Amino acid sequence: MVGAEQRSAEARLAVVQGGFDVVTGLWPIFHLRSFEVVTGPKLEGWLVKTVGALISVMGGVLVSAGLRNRVTPEVRLLAVGSAAALTLVDIIYTAKRRIAPVYLLDAVVEVGLITGWGVAYARSRRGGQRGTVEARPAWETAQAPVPMEDAAGLEQPMP
Repeated sequence: MVGAEQRSAEARLAVVQGGFDVVTGLWPIFHLRSFEVVTGPKLEGWLVKTVGALISVMGGVLVSAGLRNRVTPEVRLLAVGSAAALTLVDIIYTAKRRIAPVYLLDAVVEVGLITGWGVAYARSRRGGQRGTVEARPAWETAQAPVPMEDAAGLEQPMP
């Protein structure tokens, strides 16, 4: 693991968002009653727990990537995409009065996270931030085969 002082802004943000997602995702799984006190009654407890499990898994991936300082484009997409999806659900279904207005607080947090990702990404592009690991296609990192000599002394490409 990388020390906290060496972690990129994106890695720190991944840990923060991931931690938030893990906690909020596990809450209805471990104590649905208190979750419903805050967010309102739910018709399908199993569905709330399923969504909570998925949010927790997303959070676990973000924490893992952040702690290892391995924020790849796919991790950024997961972070921003999940925050955007949750924001849309919060806003649309609050407006339709299907979910309680307290979900708008989550929308504020999610928009803050999306903004944070945008700022961190812009800074990393502008300053070539150290510590962020970029995934590269195999063809960019592959090395050419080393030639070998056959029995007759002719060079043959390595299989």
